[in-house]
This record gives sequence, C-alpha cells and structure tokens, in this order.
Amino acid sequence: MMEMLQSLYHSIPGIEKGGPILIPIYLGSIIALAIFFERLWVLRSRRILPEEFQSEIEPLLIRGDIPGALERCRSETSPLARILTSALQEERDHRAGVRDALIGSGKREALELHRHLGALGTIAGVEPLLGLLGTVSGMIHTFNVITTQGVGNPNQLAGGISEALITTAAGLTIAIPTYIAYRYLQGRAAYLLSELEEESLRLLPLIENAGGGRNPIPDS
Repeated sequence: MMEMLQSLYHSIPGIEKGGPILIPIYLGSIIALAIFFERLWVLRSRRILPEEFQSEIEPLLIRGDIPGALERCRSETSPLARILTSALQEERDHRAGVRDALIGSGKREALELHRHLGALGTIAGVEPLLGLLGTVSGMIHTFNVITTQGVGNPNQLAGGISEALITTAAGLTIAIPTYIAYRYLQGRAAYLLSELEEESLRLLPLIENAGGGRNPIPDS
C-alpha cells in the first residue's frame, strides 16, 4: 500500500517540487470540472422548458382537459412538467391553492437548478488559499534551510522557493477559471429559472379556469 501511495505521489505532475499541498489543489480541480460539466448538461433550455411539451400542454389546458394535462405532465421529466403537475393535482383534489402549489413547486425546482453551485463557488474560494498555504510552507522550508545550512546551498534554497511559487500558481490557475465557471452557471440558472417562472405563471390562469371541461381523475 505504501509503495502504491508513493508511486501515485510521484506520478502527479509537479508534486515533488510543489509539495503535498498540490494534492488537494488538484483534487479540487477534478471536482470543479465534474460539477461544471454536470451542470452544463442539466442547465439546458430544452431540458428545462421542452418546446414539444409546451406545445402539447397548452391546448389541453385551454380545453379544460385536466385529466389529459395531468397525464401528459406525468409522462414528462422536465422541471416545468413537475411544477404543472403540482398545480394540476391541487386543482383536481382541492380546487383551491393552485397558485401556492405552483409557487411551492417552483421553489423546489429553483433549489435543484442551483444544486452544486455552492460547492463550485467554495472551490473557487479555497483554491487560492491552498496556494497561499503552499507558499507559506515553501517559505518555512526555505528559512529552515537558511537556519541550518546558511545561504551557501542554492539548490536547497531553490527547493523551498519552487514549492512556494508552484503551489501559488497552481491555486490561482485553478481558481480563476473555476470562479468564471461558477458565475456563468449562476447566471445560466437564474435565467432559466426566470423563464420557468414566466411560463408557469402564463399557464396558471388556464389551470385555474379549466373548470367545466374537467373529468374525474382516478387516484394513482
């Protein structure tokens, strides 16, 4: 096991010169990259507001076909469908509180859209601090060399300085694009949430006014 860890330690680029602080720095970059691509996949317009679903659900609501609209929503996995499902179930079961049901479901979907973004922001903030920690560690190493060997051994002095510079550069190199990705995804989530709210509120009167054309829906 120790041999495997040592092999892994030496296989990481720059780890011998940058010191062990590079391990959490590199780990943070891997997590940030995974979150970024996962959120890019999730925050797609056609996944949040599928045009085909929108074009099919509106005529059903206009006709007052609550059973058909509910069935169509249940066959869809988009956030818009889940929000409308809550409103339609409220309309079916209680005939009141539809707006509250829609708003409550919208809040849950908002949390889902912003999922993992807090972790991405944390990584963007922590990476420079890890780089700074590596800088301090490298300078301590340098001063220890000066204390024990004086300034006559440039190779030993260069090791500590190299550790300080490499970790600082690594932390900033990862933190800057991570922060840009964090801000981009935040803006993307806010935009899609705004579009989702607008479409939900546009369809809300159709649900509330569906009325007489509604057929009983058997409980599932």
